[in-house]
Amino acid sequence: MNLLLLIIIFTAVGGVLSVIAASLFLLLPEDHRQEILPHGISLAIGALLTVAFWGLIPEAFEQVKPEQFQTLSGMILVGILGFFILEKLLIWRHCHSGSCDAHNEGHEEHEHEHNHTHNHSHTSHSHHAAGTLILLGDAIHNFVDGVLIAAAFLTDVKLGIVTSLAVATHEIPQEVGDFAILLQSGYGKKKALIYNMLASLTTVIGGILAYFSLEDLHATLPYFLTLAASSFIYIAVADLIPSLHRKTDVKTSLQQIALILAGVLLIGTLHNVAHNIEVDGLSVEQHKK
Repeated sequence: MNLLLLIIIFTAVGGVLSVIAASLFLLLPEDHRQEILPHGISLAIGALLTVAFWGLIPEAFEQVKPEQFQTLSGMILVGILGFFILEKLLIWRHCHSGSCDAHNEGHEEHEHEHNHTHNHSHTSHSHHAAGTLILLGDAIHNFVDGVLIAAAFLTDVKLGIVTSLAVATHEIPQEVGDFAILLQSGYGKKKALIYNMLASLTTVIGGILAYFSLEDLHATLPYFLTLAASSFIYIAVADLIPSLHRKTDVKTSLQQIALILAGVLLIGTLHNVAHNIEVDGLSVEQHKK
């Protein structure tokens, strides 16, 4: 079979299959999903931070020389500040008259009357922005996965197949967290599925581009990795963690901590397993050569 066709098929498997598997979460009854949703947010925080700090950032630094470390670190800073500005613009765009601080200036006499409306509206806009950012960050991350899968196929077909399956397995718990964030952001089940599916298709785009211009993409790959990492860090720290502080009772707080750690452990374990599979695959193919 043509190598390009194989790359297209298995990048689709690596991206879309994980979304389909994670979408089983959407089949749960509404009341069960609403009950699970806050727990999914805690799990997503651990997953996003682990993907960023344990996977994407170390991988980016492994691909550059020591003299480029500062530039790469600066890229993370630029990414976090950039996503802050982007979210601010998204909130402004969805901010309606009378419901935001900017529109309420000079109307202090109505402060008490509009206080509840403002808080609800601002929270809604912030959540919607978080949903948009998670889709953007996921699209970047999936694009990088597509490049990595294509690189593995260009090394050896068997290694490419194993890598694509490892990526799919690695992505499933993160995609479940993404669905939880999108639902919390006000997306319906159908819209959350469609948008997440579209974001996963960047895996295929990354694979195709890598096939035709891997040498050109290789130089910029570390910067894509750090950009994806900065988006996940920003979403977890700026949007998701503050939502957990609304409940301060001891039982809920302990549950949140436990689920965050579970997300860290789950992604860390899957990442190590996937890494070992890839290393073993490379070793076997190099031994054969």
